[in-house]
Amino acid sequence: QVQLVESGGGLVQAGASLRLSCATSGGTFSSLAMGWFRQAPGKEREFVVAITSGGSPYYADSVKGRFAISRDNGKKTVYLQMNSLKPEDTAVYYCAADPIPAIGVHSYEYDYWGQGTQVTVSS
Repeated sequence: QVQLVESGGGLVQAGASLRLSCATSGGTFSSLAMGWFRQAPGKEREFVVAITSGGSPYYADSVKGRFAISRDNGKKTVYLQMNSLKPEDTAVYYCAADPIPAIGVHSYEYDYWGQGTQVTVSS
């Protein structure tokens, strides 16, 4: 079993930055693919970005050039740096882990999920 705990969400103005963290325990972090998804009120959960066990990222078009994912295998933590935030980025952000160490863009590909952290961007 892998446990995930997100942190770093908050309320910011448009154009600001936030860094989300996802700390993990259990499992072998270095062999996991990790992803970030988000869900806005009344909308389906959507893919944001993922990173392979080897550190290769894949971004949704909506965040490409603004968000950056990274991982620290020593700390068993994945990070999401979010820059130039927009009101449409407002959502609950979820961290997820996939024991198959390849990029997954669908939520069903991930076995483990965190509880989510709220990001609110005001205009």
